[in-house]
Amino acid sequence: MANKLDIDHLTSFSPLDGLKTDTLRSILHKIELLEANRGQALFKKGDKEKRTVYLLSGMIELKDGEEVVKTIAGGTDEARNPIAPTLPRPQSAVAAGDVKYISIDSDVLDVTLTLDQTGIYEVGDFSTEQLKETGDWMTAFLHSKAFQQIPPANIQNIFMRLQQVNYKAGDVVIKQGDEGKYFYVISRGHCRVTRETPLKREGIYLADLTVGDTFGEEALLSEAKCNATISMQTDGSLMRLGKSDFQALLKEPMLEWLDKDEADKVVAEGGQWLDVRLPSEFKASHQDGAVNIPLYLVRHKLNLLDPGTKYVVCCDTGRRSSAAAFILKQKDFRVVVLKGGLNQGGL
Repeated sequence: MANKLDIDHLTSFSPLDGLKTDTLRSILHKIELLEANRGQALFKKGDKEKRTVYLLSGMIELKDGEEVVKTIAGGTDEARNPIAPTLPRPQSAVAAGDVKYISIDSDVLDVTLTLDQTGIYEVGDFSTEQLKETGDWMTAFLHSKAFQQIPPANIQNIFMRLQQVNYKAGDVVIKQGDEGKYFYVISRGHCRVTRETPLKREGIYLADLTVGDTFGEEALLSEAKCNATISMQTDGSLMRLGKSDFQALLKEPMLEWLDKDEADKVVAEGGQWLDVRLPSEFKASHQDGAVNIPLYLVRHKLNLLDPGTKYVVCCDTGRRSSAAAFILKQKDFRVVVLKGGLNQGGL
């Protein structure tokens, strides 16, 4: 219903009034237009959902239990600001009659404000559809559960340091065997992943990637050569983050490292070892009950893993396992990493 919202009307709300018109238009389809009848709650006391809510029309009551703490009417100065923005919500917001209100993801709004006000969010050359995709990649990137572990200041710095690079269909972004230099997020267009093998030099197809998908982290985390080729299927744009920024802002906050005793305890309590070395290494020696999925196949074998199981990811040194754990975290799996790897007394 967001397409029924009027841009000029939205600029009467704070801090939406601080966004450039083109920037606000780029996130318009992310803003929900909602209705509530008398007695219905817009949100309840204790809610932790990251949504910024504004009252368009009608009247609401902010209630602590049965006590009405405050009433707010649409169109007033007080209604220009988000309703009870503190999390968890200190009161419930209940419709006193028929009301209309809007809701937007708070992280999307905050990052959009940051990019807009630092001059990084350049949207002037984009079409309406491209503007929507720009909002989509940010939303997809932010909504990964792994991001809940990253400090807000890091998230802001990530978006401030991302660089936009444009590509044409057929361009090779990463070539198998290259040194890893960047972490990439697809902001517009589609990419294809292929891997060269001794029997197929032109490469075997592994996957297609679209807006919001990421790549390049394996080489950065494992400090190894890139294990696949990524090429553009269409014209598009990628946002990239340099190696040092990636290590400081993304890698460290996302990964949880355990020593051998701690890892054994996780497995004893229902977890499972996930060995991401090559099959030949796994065959030579491995933890009892371990599952073997080589790092280069992790993205493509997620269906073999149980989302309800906590995995202890391991390799020989910790490099490949940290890369695999990063990928799995982004896909909402519960993972920890064996500190130092199996060569540090793990076997």
